[in-house]
Amino acid sequence: MRFDELDLEDEILDGLEDMNFHEMTPVQEHTIPVILEGRDIIGCAQTGTGKTAAYTLPLLNRLLIEGNPDNVVKSLIIVPTRELAQQIDQQFQGFSYYAPLSTTVVYGGGDGKGWDIQK
Repeated sequence: MRFDELDLEDEILDGLEDMNFHEMTPVQEHTIPVILEGRDIIGCAQTGTGKTAAYTLPLLNRLLIEGNPDNVVKSLIIVPTRELAQQIDQQFQGFSYYAPLSTTVVYGGGDGKGWDIQK
């Protein structure tokens, strides 16, 4: 199944096009339509199968549809490692490149240089 067959906002589809993402992986094909319907899922798949896009694309879509006139935090993704948080943020920024959304990675154990941004 192709991403452009989903009911995703144009800003997301433009980001996917620029990232050269056209065909969904099996985990994405099985989860994205379910999440877009507003249903919860529990998924399990190996590293490199597209899990990040499987949950972030429907999340981005919802954030775009709902808007954020009060400019407040609308989503929190909790992961076990700094590296995974950075990787997810990088993907999130690519998918939302054309959308009026922003992300910030917050994690401990650093040198404190990023504290002002995280705060």
